[in-house]
Amino acid sequence: MFTTAAQLLDLTDKKLMVALRDGRKLLGILRSWDQFANLVLQSTKERIFVPPGTAPNQTRGLYADIDRGLFLVRGENVLLMGEIDLDKDDDPPPGYDLADLELVQSLAKRRKQQDKAKEKKKIKMLATEGFEGENLGEILL
Repeated sequence: MFTTAAQLLDLTDKKLMVALRDGRKLLGILRSWDQFANLVLQSTKERIFVPPGTAPNQTRGLYADIDRGLFLVRGENVLLMGEIDLDKDDDPPPGYDLADLELVQSLAKRRKQQDKAKEKKKIKMLATEGFEGENLGEILL
């Protein structure tokens, strides 16, 4: 079975979590959509996650929400989406604690820089072995 835009009909006016291709997670109420699966989310929040172990002595993950309001998502950028159980909506994600937005943003930025440096090092090592990845042109060695 494959997903079509018509299957979004059951999710209209429901609270969803939408994972985007760039890694962002959005939580909002699906108000409208079109044949290309472009979505209009109302009362949208962007949730930023920092996995456990990113900061010293951090045993649990951290998360913070940014209010985004009305949000238009282009259909091709949707990686995954699902309905949120309203009974568990107010509970924090398992293994994560709510934290200050500035702290979570700084930790997430540092983690992203570390991951990028690690990936760059890996690509450089693979390039010396003759490997040519599909995104090699986007990474400056």
